[in-house]
Amino acid sequence: MPTVSEAFNMADYAIGRHARAIPDKTALLVCDVENPREPLETWTFGELDRAVRNLAAGLAAKGLRRGDRIGIRLGNSSQSALMFFAAMAGGFIALPLSDQLTASELAALLDDSGAAALATADSPHSVARDGILTLSRDDVAAMIARDTDEPYAPTQRDDPAFLIYTSGTTARPKGVLHAHRSALGRQPMYQGWYGIRSDDRMLHAGAFNWTFTLGVGLTDPWANSATAIVCTGNKAPELWPNVIAETGATLFAAVPGIYRQILKYASPKPGALGQLRHGLMAGETPPPGLIEEWTSVTGLPLYEALGMSEISTYISTGPSVPHKAGTVGKAQAGRRVAILAVEGSDEPLPPNREGLIAVHRSDPGLMLGYWKRPDEEAEVLRGEWFTGGDLGSIDDEGYIAHLGRANELMNAGGYRVSPLEVEAALGRCPGVAEVACTEMRVRSDVSIIAAFVVAAEGAPRDASAIKDFANRNLAAYKIPREIVFVERLPRTPNGKVQRKALALPSLVDGKS
Repeated sequence: MPTVSEAFNMADYAIGRHARAIPDKTALLVCDVENPREPLETWTFGELDRAVRNLAAGLAAKGLRRGDRIGIRLGNSSQSALMFFAAMAGGFIALPLSDQLTASELAALLDDSGAAALATADSPHSVARDGILTLSRDDVAAMIARDTDEPYAPTQRDDPAFLIYTSGTTARPKGVLHAHRSALGRQPMYQGWYGIRSDDRMLHAGAFNWTFTLGVGLTDPWANSATAIVCTGNKAPELWPNVIAETGATLFAAVPGIYRQILKYASPKPGALGQLRHGLMAGETPPPGLIEEWTSVTGLPLYEALGMSEISTYISTGPSVPHKAGTVGKAQAGRRVAILAVEGSDEPLPPNREGLIAVHRSDPGLMLGYWKRPDEEAEVLRGEWFTGGDLGSIDDEGYIAHLGRANELMNAGGYRVSPLEVEAALGRCPGVAEVACTEMRVRSDVSIIAAFVVAAEGAPRDASAIKDFANRNLAAYKIPREIVFVERLPRTPNGKVQRKALALPSLVDGKS
């Protein structure tokens, strides 16, 4: 992976340089979803800059040293955003952590990362760990209020900046370590996906422990001197149209499930979304027809992107790349993307051949590596390419189809089947609102494909009709042998479907 020695600090790039040029411009709005018209907090670039540098100085004053990991578990709050950038401003390594983690999960990540400190909204005593400095919200507020004049740490492009934990191919989450240069690696998406402008207001629906939110919701608007909007409160899907309109959001980012829920529960009409110019969607594969339905109902475009924790989004549609059914979009300008054979060669395949989607290792957005996982890191590197486990193909026009994750492929009678292919087919079946598929083991030596279905409102739970539809639209070996009706699909706090949780007994309430 690239190793360029050049002075660069990600926090100074996103905040500091704008504080010097346009200190009074609004950079951050914190709003409550129940009353979004009046912001709870308003921060200018100058105020962000002072707060971030004060926090960085406060961490150093408590004995923390450059390179120390700083755990951040402060929810969707201004403190969370400030601590993320303060860690990088001081030359520490930011470690965003979900507030949904159980005590044992939190302990495992703190131990694996070797965290030196944890800033938390929980009672400090409830999460205290030997050898880890625990900081409360009051501690963070006190450091922000203590004026200092410390500069940004003189970090280099390839110095570690933040560590994100993501689910790997094993049961143990793995840390993805990113460099300060990762902010520069995001530049191709600014026009390749967003069409972002300095007068934009970016509203993101996700949580701050996810690279999708930290990048799209904070880093990118600030890098373009635009305004970021943070929402607190219970984010019921029917509230989003009002939040978008009342905050003046011009760009809205979320996973596909959020857009589907907005259409289902809020039924927005053209003009109901205020100044919104278009929506941005990533995080998982959308159900068939979602983009067309959103555009038809709202009159606004919805641009899709494919990304991963190791590089963020790198393939997308956008104002200059029209949507093409069955594809995610094109490689963003300046990115080198290829399809490699699932096993073996590092030579790119010709168009219309299926294989692993690969990104060239020279991309500045690519991670430094996996935290303390050299074996897993070696598995994803092939010659000059990084392969993150996504399957796909590139057509003659450069559009890329996403065919699922290599480690999520189902085995049906010896055939390898992508869950996305089956879900796309069943998603068109009348009476099906949502569907997700996984491999289900029925005996120690037998696995079948199971489809977990959320029925459309008012539709009967008719497994036979779904199987008949599958028979007409799928090869015999791809047809689910079990149809399981559920009230809802299991999702992460950020809205992504958890296929590994599909077959849990607590989820199943009927099958055929």
